[in-house]
Amino acid sequence: MKILLVYPQYPDTFWSFKNALKIASKKANFPPLGLLTVAAMLPDAWEKKLVDMNVTSLTDEDLKWADYVLISAMVVQRDSAEEVIARCNKMGTKIVAGGPLFTTRYEEFDGVDHFVLDEAEITLPPFLEDLDRGCAKHIYTSTERPDLRKTPIPLWPLIDMKKYSSMDIQYSRGCPFNCEFCDIIILNGHKPRTKDKDQLLAEFDVLYNRGWRGGVFIVDDNFIGNKRKLKTEILPTIIKWMEERKYPFVLSMEASINLADDEELMRLMVKAGFNTVFIGIETPNEESLAECNKIQNKNRDLVASVKKVQNYGLEVQGGFIVGFDSDPVSIFKSQINFIQKSGIVTAMVGLLQAPRGTRLFQRLKEENRLLKDSSGNNTDFSLNFIPKMNYETLISGYKHILNTIYSPKQYYERVKTFLKEYKPGGMARERITFFHIKAFTKSIWFLGIREKGRKYYWKLLILTLLRWPRSFPLSVTFAIYGFHFRKIAEKYINQQTKPLEPVDIR
Repeated sequence: MKILLVYPQYPDTFWSFKNALKIASKKANFPPLGLLTVAAMLPDAWEKKLVDMNVTSLTDEDLKWADYVLISAMVVQRDSAEEVIARCNKMGTKIVAGGPLFTTRYEEFDGVDHFVLDEAEITLPPFLEDLDRGCAKHIYTSTERPDLRKTPIPLWPLIDMKKYSSMDIQYSRGCPFNCEFCDIIILNGHKPRTKDKDQLLAEFDVLYNRGWRGGVFIVDDNFIGNKRKLKTEILPTIIKWMEERKYPFVLSMEASINLADDEELMRLMVKAGFNTVFIGIETPNEESLAECNKIQNKNRDLVASVKKVQNYGLEVQGGFIVGFDSDPVSIFKSQINFIQKSGIVTAMVGLLQAPRGTRLFQRLKEENRLLKDSSGNNTDFSLNFIPKMNYETLISGYKHILNTIYSPKQYYERVKTFLKEYKPGGMARERITFFHIKAFTKSIWFLGIREKGRKYYWKLLILTLLRWPRSFPLSVTFAIYGFHFRKIAEKYINQQTKPLEPVDIR
């Protein structure tokens, strides 16, 4: 059997880092970990190829070669996924589809031969058995949550690691919180499920033995969902492994803001090689936090919490949302002030979306305020519901946030605010390689010569060399990120936004 695993293309968004990747001479941020893991679950005797459309083109020859195309996608990849399905149908190639996009809305897709939904550890084996017997069904689904200790190591030989800026690993699935707008608990459940320490080290070993040196992103829904296990088992094990190999990886992860409450945990994480954490801040407005049940963010000084994490040597990347029912008109100024004061350089601000199946989706449906399905892209000015705030006011305010926080003056000022708080204390530092030098050289051309805000670029680099020389590579990285953010903001701000029109999605 010849199996072609296809990962559709992402649209150009803040999260794509497309413009930054061009300067860094990389094609994509991360490889498709889900498909690589699924590939490891397929019979060894089968021939396998993987096409990540964010890295290379999907050719007709690829489709002709395959007996089956296995496609997995996030909701934001829908347009590209539909194109792949259409091409397979035209060529008569059978399609098996899974992943978040199809799990939440498989009934909307024609032309797919088999849907293997939910978590593949449960639904893929019966499909493979039925396929072998010649009686494969159209849909395989399950509410059962698999034991991640049975999840195989991803099939890394299927990709060219040099095309990516970072590798990724999954340690756990699930999140203990229940935010109204989040679909994580629908896909992966409330209770965090984890791999064991030996399993995690085996995945580290594979990446290390294949020559990877650099960033590794732990893609968990909430890495600190099981703090006790992290502190007593996982982090001490990672620390020993990293020390023995002189810290070949620089680790990053996603966590909740209550990380700031656990000093022991932060110290262990930095010692284990972590230097970046993405945190869903969402909003500084207490009423909006209560509305969306973001209880972990309530009744705390969020700026102080962010700065405390930065003081321990972890760069905080933040997610922010506007469009909550409880948002006052002053929310746009409040978001800007918070972002600037906190020194969160990588601040991702988006419009509220109501993903299918979430409690927010159900509430808005009952209130007759839903317009359409969520696009999965909360930065393209599209809303899938009628907001309480005047639509024009919301869009105008959102544009004002983007214009402000990504403009060279405010953006570079935020980098300086961060560097004043950041106290790198760990051993993990990305090794300076030829591609880093090349990226720095290209940044001089794009940011130090061509861009209008070039004076801020040079001021930042000189100041960093004088006051925080150890953080110079990080300052260059931030400058490159800022270039990407400005390009994306300009793209979306300049595009025409359409008025809201109710659509029956039942």
